[in-house]
Amino acid sequence: MGSIDPLVLLAAIMMASTPILLAALGEMVVERAGVLNLGVEGMMITGAIVGFVAAYESGSPTLGFVTAALGGALISLLFGVLTQFLMSNQVATGLALTLFGLGLSSLIGQSYSGLRAPLTPDLHIPVLSDLPVVGRVLFQHDAMVYVALALVVGVWAFLKFTRAGLILRAVGESHDAAHALGYRVKLVRLCAIAFGGALAGLGGAYLSLVRVPSWTDGMTAGAGWIALALVVFASWKAFRVLAGAYLFGGISVLQLNLQAAGSKVPADLLSMSPFLATILVLVIISARKKGATAAPAMLGRVFHASQ
Repeated sequence: MGSIDPLVLLAAIMMASTPILLAALGEMVVERAGVLNLGVEGMMITGAIVGFVAAYESGSPTLGFVTAALGGALISLLFGVLTQFLMSNQVATGLALTLFGLGLSSLIGQSYSGLRAPLTPDLHIPVLSDLPVVGRVLFQHDAMVYVALALVVGVWAFLKFTRAGLILRAVGESHDAAHALGYRVKLVRLCAIAFGGALAGLGGAYLSLVRVPSWTDGMTAGAGWIALALVVFASWKAFRVLAGAYLFGGISVLQLNLQAAGSKVPADLLSMSPFLATILVLVIISARKKGATAAPAMLGRVFHASQ
């Protein structure tokens, strides 16, 4: 541990947490609308490859992120049409979406493997970035780190203070009551699904454009599943999602730094640590009393207007 620079470690945690934070925040909105989408991994990997291709071909990381968001939203709407209009099972459809995304990304990325993405510059905020310690840790990151933090505040405010957020939460708690009041349940859920897909796509693009930055087949490596677990861990609260993302991101960064520092702990065990932490969190949550997790009442349940 003595060979690890704590300032570098803290700065790296902010970077490593961003893709998980984006994906988990989007999935939280989807689940608050009463939809369970297990296809986060597939949407992330799709965003990673389409974002990388767009950025590599155009030389613009910004265009890459925009394309990744659109790609994630489009593939999520496939899930939305199947589950909201064709009434397919949400769990099975979400798993199929993950497999579809993994296969599609592998197909598209065959000729891009090993190539480097254009540089995404860090933002050096005047005065703040020059502050000792704090400036190095908080104010010398790329724009997407701050976009993710702004989205946390925005989603929290949207769900808590806006009429549209109230409607979305009402749909997630009782879709029949929301329908009886005249709200278009399927449209609300489709919008939530598209938003969740867009954020998952951004999270995937962050991996291929900033974190790595290059394209490698299967590069999400389970990040989407961690994001799903994080939503439950956070009890469907935006700021708890932020805290959980930094916790899991910290575990990931720490295990990499311990390996680089020559820790005597076996490398395989260190590599497993983020997933072991995920399992531990889920075990703890499952041990709670029924209802303690505050899950949306309609989560995973199919809505039909004729019911």
